[in-house]
Amino acid sequence: MHFDLKQAARTVTACVLATLFAVPTNLLAQAHVVSPADLQKEAVTASQARQQNLEQVKQFLSSDNAQKALKSAHMDPVQVTKAVASLSDAQLAQLAARSQKAQADFAAGSMSNRNLLIIIVAIAALILIIVVVR
Repeated sequence: MHFDLKQAARTVTACVLATLFAVPTNLLAQAHVVSPADLQKEAVTASQARQQNLEQVKQFLSSDNAQKALKSAHMDPVQVTKAVASLSDAQLAQLAARSQKAQADFAAGSMSNRNLLIIIVAIAALILIIVVVR
């Protein structure tokens, strides 16, 4: 019986070693679903998208119309612009899309100056509310 236990242990050890040497190492390396290079690439892409969205909203808020609208609504343009940076990526992307659409509509003449001012004040109020709620 003592002999059978030793023989079984040797057989198991031999099978484990044979399996380890038989499986290619690159197959083991492929166990990761996402490579570090892909993760870094995604991080860079997300960072660039955030930066573009941040610039879009800041450009929108720094326009003459926006500055006038914020001052007429008794909002501090500097405070609103600073608050933009604290928005989440999703919130920032949404505001950037809305500000870009508003600018395009205004430039195309399909939006009045008054409507643009209302949108600017609404966006600024939304930014400040989001920041305060956090």
